[in-house]
Amino acid sequence: MLKRTLGNNALEVSALGLGCMGMSFGYGAPADTQQMIALLRGAVEQGVSFFDSAEVYGPFINEELLGEALAPVRDQVVIATKFGFAPDRDGKWSGLNSRPEHIREVAEASLKRLKTDVIDLFYQHRVDPNVPIEDVAGAVKDLIQEGKVKHFGLSEAGASTIRRAHAVQPVTALQSEYSLWWRKPEAEILPLLEELGIGLVPYSPLGKGFLTGKFDSQSTFDSGDFRSRLPRFTSEALKANQALVELLRQVGQRNNATPSQVALAWLLAQKPWIVPIPGTTKATRLTENLGALQVQLSARELQDLDVAAAHISVQGERYPEALEKMTGL
Repeated sequence: MLKRTLGNNALEVSALGLGCMGMSFGYGAPADTQQMIALLRGAVEQGVSFFDSAEVYGPFINEELLGEALAPVRDQVVIATKFGFAPDRDGKWSGLNSRPEHIREVAEASLKRLKTDVIDLFYQHRVDPNVPIEDVAGAVKDLIQEGKVKHFGLSEAGASTIRRAHAVQPVTALQSEYSLWWRKPEAEILPLLEELGIGLVPYSPLGKGFLTGKFDSQSTFDSGDFRSRLPRFTSEALKANQALVELLRQVGQRNNATPSQVALAWLLAQKPWIVPIPGTTKATRLTENLGALQVQLSARELQDLDVAAAHISVQGERYPEALEKMTGL
């Protein structure tokens, strides 16, 4: 398995990680626990060493799943999890809380659920406008000094926030959506990360499944699948955005690769400090995604992809307005 390094703090991980949210949250009912344990351990056997979770995935059950599955191989893997959400008055996990005392409470609880004595990478899940980012970074710095956390990360944070946090506690990685159908980080975020020596961990590198080519305008999503509420997954948007999938399919045919593999290969080619974390609940998809590491797109193909993609106007916002406001991009 190819390795990559995140940040100047030199966190070495597999070149592709595994996003674990969908095993427990977001796409309907949680997957079978024993099947997911088998999938996670199978990923380790195939060389994956970077696993992404969060307390809110479930909530809690995704961390518990990783804790059980990865305990026998804990010394071989890097586990990332996140803090920053909290139940609101209705009991829904839509409220934000990054107060220092809450960060510590989450860390202690996550350590227990993950069955470990240290969190390798601890992200702020979303920037909390009510808590100065310097206080957040300071709280994680204290946890690092105590040996309970190894690395500090941010998620969907803007440039100013990243810079301010990094001045207090070096940020090892930023997790943000980034793919051929969401390229906003290229304008301001990627140059800043390069300047500061921070790695990028793209979530949804396959566009929440869209870039796999398995959806069309007739596709529907259950009410428990959060894509049913996303503007980019309406039938009109799915139909309009097929042009991007066709582009990936055409490049894939020349490289004996699937659209998913081309999409991931394109991401990996952007910067050596980018580590995508595609998620899946299927062993076949895991193997397919890892196959992207064998796809070597030529400089001409990368240029042609950029030019062609630039002429495709992606339809539909990625999130409803309320969710988009919680991001700093």
